[in-house]
Amino acid sequence: MDFKNNQVPLSLIDSKNQTFRITTETGIDDILASIKNVGLINPPILIKKKSEYTIICGFRRIAACRILGLLNIEAKIPVSNANELDCLKFAITDNSFQRPLNLIEQSRALCMLSGFFKDITSLAEAASSLGLPRNPSLIKKIINIYHLPLPIQNCVLSNSISLSMAVELGKFEKDTGITFAEIFNDLKLGLNKQRELITMINEISLRENIPVMKVIQENDFQEILQNDELDRTKRTEKLRFYLKKRRYPSITRAEKKFEELVKKLKLGNNMKLIPPKNFEGNTFIIKLYFNTLKDLQDHADTLKKILRNPTKLIDEIQDLKEV
Repeated sequence: MDFKNNQVPLSLIDSKNQTFRITTETGIDDILASIKNVGLINPPILIKKKSEYTIICGFRRIAACRILGLLNIEAKIPVSNANELDCLKFAITDNSFQRPLNLIEQSRALCMLSGFFKDITSLAEAASSLGLPRNPSLIKKIINIYHLPLPIQNCVLSNSISLSMAVELGKFEKDTGITFAEIFNDLKLGLNKQRELITMINEISLRENIPVMKVIQENDFQEILQNDELDRTKRTEKLRFYLKKRRYPSITRAEKKFEELVKKLKLGNNMKLIPPKNFEGNTFIIKLYFNTLKDLQDHADTLKKILRNPTKLIDEIQDLKEV
């Protein structure tokens, strides 16, 4: 489509109409400096509706021009009538070919674009031509972000949560999803720990037949979460221990008894006793670390002391399995 360049009074541009806004950027300091020093190099695209102009792309440029006190600006106006899909394509193209769009911008663009196509294949082809992802399954996930609560979208924007986690949080009730997102953002958790936290809280919820939010809102959980005297790492460790203890009480008791057993054995720093996973099974592993033959002999002496009373050791190990 062809455009003509017109001088347009800023007073006739409707900045409140955000229909075609794609960008999540709100800062305009860089644009202010550029326009002030070298002028408006890339005119925005506008479409005339009755007596006013609707912004297709260039929201930040127009905001900067208003701050600079300009009365008129040069703008690109479609020569022929542009329908809504044409305008949307202009907006997406103007943004996506200047820089990579973030996930929130992609979700906005794809969601708006999806209204004009009956099937995902046609949408994928159109998206690809506009610089957007073309994988249908990925497109579906990205579109879902557009419908998530704003706090979750903001966490995606700040990279506190990933696309896959955002989709997972969208399956919860609104307040629950937002609460998880806020916890992840506060503690700066990686994806694996985010999933671990959700899994344990979900399992506690099912095991105790209470809502997920009740698990999160209970005093013990909140006291750890809001303890400003602890850094993020310590709070995360305490939360994981609290949830694990509550989710797996028998394993937690076994771990405590195991720690007591290791202390009694006095293995030293260079010998490790490793129990079977979750204390299920009969195989325990002893790891030895040594640099010299003397170190190895010391380990042998330690093992001999332990084996002087094998029955006691067997009883201690059996107690672990019966906790």
